Amino acid sequence: MTDFNRIEDADNLAGKTALVRVDFNVPVDKDGTVTDDTRLRAALGTVNALSGKGAKVALLAHFGRPKGERKPELSLRPVAEAFAGVLGAPVAFAEDCVGEVAENAIASIQGGGVVLLENTRFHPGEEKNDDALADEMAKLGDVYVNDAFSAAHRAHVSTEGLARRLPAYAGRAMERELDALEKALGKPERPVLAVVGGAKVSTKIDLLKNLVTRVDALAIGGGMANTFLAARGQPVGKSLCEHDLADTCREIEAKAKESGCDIILPQDVIVAKEFAANAPHRTCGIGEVADDEMILDAGPQTVGLVVIAMDAAKTLVWNGPLGAFETEPFDKATVDAARAAAERAKSGKLIAVAGGGDTVAALNHAGVAQDFSFVSTAGGAFLEWMEGKALPGVDALKG
Repeated sequence: MTDFNRIEDADNLAGKTALVRVDFNVPVDKDGTVTDDTRLRAALGTVNALSGKGAKVALLAHFGRPKGERKPELSLRPVAEAFAGVLGAPVAFAEDCVGEVAENAIASIQGGGVVLLENTRFHPGEEKNDDALADEMAKLGDVYVNDAFSAAHRAHVSTEGLARRLPAYAGRAMERELDALEKALGKPERPVLAVVGGAKVSTKIDLLKNLVTRVDALAIGGGMANTFLAARGQPVGKSLCEHDLADTCREIEAKAKESGCDIILPQDVIVAKEFAANAPHRTCGIGEVADDEMILDAGPQTVGLVVIAMDAAKTLVWNGPLGAFETEPFDKATVDAARAAAERAKSGKLIAVAGGGDTVAALNHAGVAQDFSFVSTAGGAFLEWMEGKALPGVDALKG
């Protein structure tokens, strides 16, 4: 993964146009105001680096799901205004991302200037990675930079097609992501511990099958742990559980044993008769769950086992909560384990990389996201990377 091209490899950009794929799929309220500029700020490193080289920076992004139709409510115009505020410099806007309109908008800015082109998904060929659209879009630029890891698992014109037609480089945010992932699973310091939680095994079968062949220990939490416990013959009451996946769980455990991966499942759990904030609850052993109870969190003994595994590990990869963290007090296992990981990462004892799904929200809830070595906000791309799948947008950047 380390053999991709970087911005530093690009020479003589003064006056040339860099087509830069960014993730500007930001939340916007009904008045068109961007309510969270995290993704806009993430693009600053790349935009400033290219502007500093004298390049014209033409930003490409999708916004929402227009499904190949031009929908005014999904225009990126308000985002251009918001990004200008973040950048502290003017950001021009083009009403299209191809053709004469886009050409004129790029021609109107000087070297070092920035223009945001209209929503790439207004064109039906974008998501189809249509050759004709890719050829037309490529005419706008001299080089291509991908800074949107979150869209790298999609082979679209703006994520993969352009990289096959122009000299292609990873942007600064993409670079940080790929370097962090290389440290986590590519060429990690061992032992490696993975913590995987979430509601259902069915959504993470590929992930679990890949991880047990690549990590030294795997801690499973959340609702998916209930399915593994049931597959071992343990009672889970009326807990969320996919009983039909018992054979799959046993297959994953057998694969883990064959690969030398230690699977850590709950030894004690927090149970309640109803799923509600501050519902009456108790801690019990895994064999003591009553028929009318549901498992809503891992217990303190289980958290202790996970922390022991952290102390033995050099690298941690985290995806998903250990319990129903959105509802107190069933957030305790996730919060306690996350704080333990953050403390070890902050002190340099552990490389801790996290991402996907509810993971970012869980770490923010615990107040420790900033202390992890790296937290990916990429969602689907992060999960597909953990599953060992090829990411078209990344593969296209390799030298």
